[in-house]
Amino acid sequence: MGSVNSSARPEASGPAMMSRDRASAMLGMSATVLEPGYAVVSMPVRDDMLNGFDLVHGGLIFALADTAFAIACNETDDVTLSAGADITFLRAVTSGQTLTATASRRSKSGRSGIYDVQVTDEMGAVIAEFRGRSRTTSRPFPTR
Repeated sequence: MGSVNSSARPEASGPAMMSRDRASAMLGMSATVLEPGYAVVSMPVRDDMLNGFDLVHGGLIFALADTAFAIACNETDDVTLSAGADITFLRAVTSGQTLTATASRRSKSGRSGIYDVQVTDEMGAVIAEFRGRSRTTSRPFPTR
């Protein structure tokens, strides 16, 4: 990313955040689109992600949606955090499938934002719908 001067729009911290996100890396997530207000993140489903019914643990689907949300809502160089989120699970998923979360800004006013994330499987079937509420802080992005 290029340098920022006083007349330029601040750089988004979403891509930098994802490059440091150890939890998402551990889960095998990869981001294919990292833009202010929009992100696409995929995750292959492994056997160790299954619950006692041999279905993907809902918390891992939430984690995928939350990661896409985090990238999309970090639109400037100030850290933006989740103020809350809700998810609705629509279909079951099992090992061997690939999930993709697509996050889009719906509304942003001042330091508050609303972002929707749709999670789909490799066939395009909708698995879950997530809505995240963000709050931009005055904290700068960590440098170490």
